[in-house]
Amino acid sequence: MANTFTSYAAKNVTTAASTLVTVAAATQTTIIGATICNTSASAITASLYFTRSAVDYYIVNNATIPVGRTFVAIGGDQKVVLITGDALKVISNTVTSADAIVSVLNIT
Repeated sequence: MANTFTSYAAKNVTTAASTLVTVAAATQTTIIGATICNTSASAITASLYFTRSAVDYYIVNNATIPVGRTFVAIGGDQKVVLITGDALKVISNTVTSADAIVSVLNIT
């Protein structure tokens, strides 16, 4: 089994879900950090979730992020494990209002 640390990012997150990562075949992905930054001129709400077998599972739903602030959805002691086919997504209530970054450990 190979272990690879990497990161994925989404720039200008909008009101349509942006997929940060889709887990490849024969891979497990452990999210070790997930951050959403408000890049707009007003407060926003944002959600981070993953889709498995056409069902959405929210990690955070409609978190308020003030102007110029960052929301850490995953980090510290919390980790989330995704399996083959899972898709991690982020969405905001405002057009082009946020950047999102996730750090992961891929195990193949």
